Amino acid sequence: MRSPLSGLAPARRRLVVLALGIMAAALVIAIGTLTVAGLSGGSRADQSRLGPVIVVPGYGGGMADLAPLVAELRREGREAVPFVPTQGGTGDLRVQARLLGDLAERTLSRTGADSVDVIGYSAGGVVARLWIRDDGASVVRRVLTLGSPHHGSDVATLAADVAGGCPAACEQLAPGSDLLRRLDASDETPDGPSWVTVRTDDDEIVTPSDSAMLEGALNIRVQELCPTATTSHGQLPSDPVVQATLASVLGRPSPAVPQGVTC
Repeated sequence: MRSPLSGLAPARRRLVVLALGIMAAALVIAIGTLTVAGLSGGSRADQSRLGPVIVVPGYGGGMADLAPLVAELRREGREAVPFVPTQGGTGDLRVQARLLGDLAERTLSRTGADSVDVIGYSAGGVVARLWIRDDGASVVRRVLTLGSPHHGSDVATLAADVAGGCPAACEQLAPGSDLLRRLDASDETPDGPSWVTVRTDDDEIVTPSDSAMLEGALNIRVQELCPTATTSHGQLPSDPVVQATLASVLGRPSPAVPQGVTC
């Protein structure tokens, strides 16, 4: 069969072939980009659109611990969605992360929202990171972690040593655990959501307290805003800095350190 280009002059034929080659290469790149975006979630949640807030409790805790947070969110007109962990929050954190993803999917389907915000208290912040790293980056708008042992807690190591072992989540929260080593090995705050942490110098559970920081996040220390505060780990959900942070971090503007906190 005669080629459609055979009637063209050699120079013009070479030009057409070159143009077709460039177009084909561009098409391959575009398809590849779309494929990668599809596999990774690809898009970033619209930061100006508010959706439900999923609230994740910590190790061995429940939603009663987070009642002050839920009450403040509702005062601000936000829907607070509780995450209820299995095994009282002491089981494998990877399992909890998958269940958190299931809850997020149901919440988005039920509400028609495009994204969710996530508040993770204590170990709940680690659960949130696991889910977002593996599956949730494109549907989470903001992440706020409160006193979360992102780099482990010496208390978990002590508990395991004294008892000769402890529940799965406890062992996973010891510094240097396989789970934390893998979680912290790459980008601690992957693209997609905006990341914020709050910590207190007087945290007796997350030791050292700097373990609650994340590289690449807006890291807020209670004592920076309230120098005389002696907020413990258990008092974080009701702490004035944390309460003020809900508005300054989870609203439409970009996350910011709260101003004018009444200590």
